[in-house]
Amino acid sequence: MTSQERVKLAIERRLPDRVPIFDQPWPETLARWRQEGLPEDMDVGEYFDFDIVQMTADLSPRFETVILEETDQYVIERSAFGIVWKYLKHSPSTPQFLEHPVKSAKDWSAIRERLQPNRGRVDWTEARRVYSHAREQGKYVAFVGFAGNSMLEGLLGMSASLCQMVENPAWYKEMVDALSRLLKDMVILMHEEGLRFDAVWLPNDMGYRNGPTFSPDTYAALLAPSDAQRNAVFHELGMQTILHSDGDVRSLIPAIIEAGFDCLQPLEVKAGMDVRALKREFGDRLALFGGIDARLMSEADPTRIEEEIRAKLSVAKQGGGYLYHSDHSVPVDVSLDQFRHVIQCAREHGRYA
Repeated sequence: MTSQERVKLAIERRLPDRVPIFDQPWPETLARWRQEGLPEDMDVGEYFDFDIVQMTADLSPRFETVILEETDQYVIERSAFGIVWKYLKHSPSTPQFLEHPVKSAKDWSAIRERLQPNRGRVDWTEARRVYSHAREQGKYVAFVGFAGNSMLEGLLGMSASLCQMVENPAWYKEMVDALSRLLKDMVILMHEEGLRFDAVWLPNDMGYRNGPTFSPDTYAALLAPSDAQRNAVFHELGMQTILHSDGDVRSLIPAIIEAGFDCLQPLEVKAGMDVRALKREFGDRLALFGGIDARLMSEADPTRIEEEIRAKLSVAKQGGGYLYHSDHSVPVDVSLDQFRHVIQCAREHGRYA
């Protein structure tokens, strides 16, 4: 069975030959692994024979990227999104946001004009190379693109974004819809150019450790309409839909299913997202992707992560509908040998026969 067939069956909640496998290390983790034997010129997905290959396009307003300050420890940069952020050079962490580009409706109007689909948003030579190689290997190919709340938190700032949900919901929804249209139109453009993706994978964080960032009613009113419209288009084109959201989004899941998402990832353990409980409650309607506690991967005693994988896969894989992934990106304290053992365990316990 090819990777493409395996992942499609799993997301359809049918039985493949084994649980599909995919994971993502932090950049700092990847740098460590290069020092421990991962070949410099080899993609980590190819090294571990992951089932999924990710591709994307430029979905930003396409401002000029400018480095405003740089030291041995950090970089302050104005990004293509117009965001000024500070990120550490040698530590795996999310950037510190220093300035957001949208402070008024006028700022948004200027950005909205930049959100036009066009061929210049794709490096076609590289895209065709990656796509052709993935197809030759029988991989499942997913387009990955941000939209929705995660994008608006970057453009407005988290507090301002949440305030606009309450104070100016029509404006908030207008921004969500515009970002969603750009994502949809770029996927269609690439589809028409022969890049026929198996899925669209949408990163849109809507939760934190103790619950969702906003209520299910707010999601249903402001975000779900564009999700549903876009997902319906992708389904018509033969693509599955995967939602990435960190945090505890359990109360949002019924609306997420209603909006047409086929699969939810990464099921963050420290936020209470237990894949076994989710399987019992939602497994007949939603494929589950992840939920393996990445904090256990670096422990000196390997039996902790072995038992984590065995116990969770034995429940989650039943009847199909489960894909292996850590519950977040693989942290830098996990060695290449430790992660190799993790993947071996996932393959062993993910077999169906």
